[in-house]
Amino acid sequence: MVKTPQEIVVWYVLPAIRRELALELKRTGKSQKEISEILDITKAAVSQYLKNKRGNDVQFGKEILDKIKQSASNILRNPDDLFGEYKIIINMVQKTKLLCKLHKKYGHEKENCRACFVVNV
Repeated sequence: MVKTPQEIVVWYVLPAIRRELALELKRTGKSQKEISEILDITKAAVSQYLKNKRGNDVQFGKEILDKIKQSASNILRNPDDLFGEYKIIINMVQKTKLLCKLHKKYGHEKENCRACFVVNV
């Protein structure tokens, strides 16, 4: 069964973003409990992210990793920005065509597919 781009974001991209955010927050000295509260996820999920057991199916390029680092800093200053930061990063994943590569990797093989492109309205 072919996954939609939205399913790929939920199953692969969002966990990878959370993994990178958890790692960045850990580098700032936050505990697993604090990270779980900041990211609004379980302590078990944080543990799996930090041990590279979850969210490791996607590797981001430097541009996205830099944005995730900046997002971690923004979230520490204003935790209410978490969902907005997710949205910005996911949009970057779409714009860099990483989502297209993942879509193809996970089963979509149509030529000239445009399902993953961000359309400027």
